[in-house]
Amino acid sequence: MSKQPSTKRRFLENGDRLTRQEFERRYHAMPNLKAELIEGKVYMSSPVRIVNHGRPHAQIMTWLGTYYAATPGIDLGDNATVRLDWDNEPQPDGLLRLEPANGGRSRISEDGYVEGAPELIVEVAASSASYDLDDKLKVYRRNSVQEYLVWQVEDDRLDWFSLQDGAYVALLPDEAGIVRSRVFPGLWLAVPALLAGNIATVLAELQTGLKTAAHRDFVQTLNG
Repeated sequence: MSKQPSTKRRFLENGDRLTRQEFERRYHAMPNLKAELIEGKVYMSSPVRIVNHGRPHAQIMTWLGTYYAATPGIDLGDNATVRLDWDNEPQPDGLLRLEPANGGRSRISEDGYVEGAPELIVEVAASSASYDLDDKLKVYRRNSVQEYLVWQVEDDRLDWFSLQDGAYVALLPDEAGIVRSRVFPGLWLAVPALLAGNIATVLAELQTGLKTAAHRDFVQTLNG
């Protein structure tokens, strides 16, 4: 008797409703795309334009990478899949995390994935209409992601949320337009400069944050 062909679907499709296990099984068969599982629903990215995603992503990762280089004891991720819970497996544009020994809520699994909530997640969104500010925001809040930064490129807007008493509260810039992380001391962002594409100023302001006593004490705590 000949073997009947399997009817089990192999690939992902936008809008699929899947378990995390089935999502990963299909995702592994499609290595050349970006897909996320949010509240049990599959979201697949369209081709990426350099103007509204590629360049902003590179700029925000330059900022995060500079902080990471100056802060031994933290971890940095670029488009790394995060296993948040059984219905949510996002792939954020950027993240910073602490190890459990330093109070972090996430860990690296045996097969190399982030499991649990990183302390900071960064997303580059085309506009405020993106699900980054709807379903994802709710998922990150529920899973206790401590800070969530969303850059809405087409709206020329950046929101940085801090988890306080179970709710996301916007971190507001000072008179110079600088927003400061509450979780990662010294992580300063010059918002007007970033929106204007002036990365040299963004990095100069970050260097000011990295020279503070708060950042020095933070590094000593991480590596003490």
